[in-house]
Amino acid sequence: MTRIGFGFDVHRLVPERDLWLGGIKIEHELGLLGHSDADVLIHAICDALLGAANMRDIGFHFPDTGAEFKNIDSKILLRKTIGLISEKGYKVGNIDATVCAERPKLNPHIPAMQVCLAEVMGIDPDNISIKATTTERLGFTGREEGIAAYAVALIYKS
Repeated sequence: MTRIGFGFDVHRLVPERDLWLGGIKIEHELGLLGHSDADVLIHAICDALLGAANMRDIGFHFPDTGAEFKNIDSKILLRKTIGLISEKGYKVGNIDATVCAERPKLNPHIPAMQVCLAEVMGIDPDNISIKATTTERLGFTGREEGIAAYAVALIYKS
């Protein structure tokens, strides 16, 4: 049996925070604000995986009220998410994701993101598609107030 899930996340850009996307640190004058490291790409992927397995969402499993999740590396949350779906007998087929940001330019970082995420999920980097786009300076992402990410995940019973 195969199942598909969809995930979405957004975080505000602020000074004096590191910018983490797809599990890697990217040099930028602003970073994402959140209870964890605020990696919107990983959070969207987690929601897509959990949704596909009908296991609610990232906030249900890793609440932002939990002290144990304060400033946590989102790669840990992704690894735990893989464990959760594995308990139901699912494996990851592939991920297709899009990150919406005006700056910094993300295309040079996509291969490193794919390798990092593949290692965390235990899948081939070729099974992770990451695209970057702008919103043509429209909306909160266009005004560089935040970054949004969308993800679709295919999972299957092993």
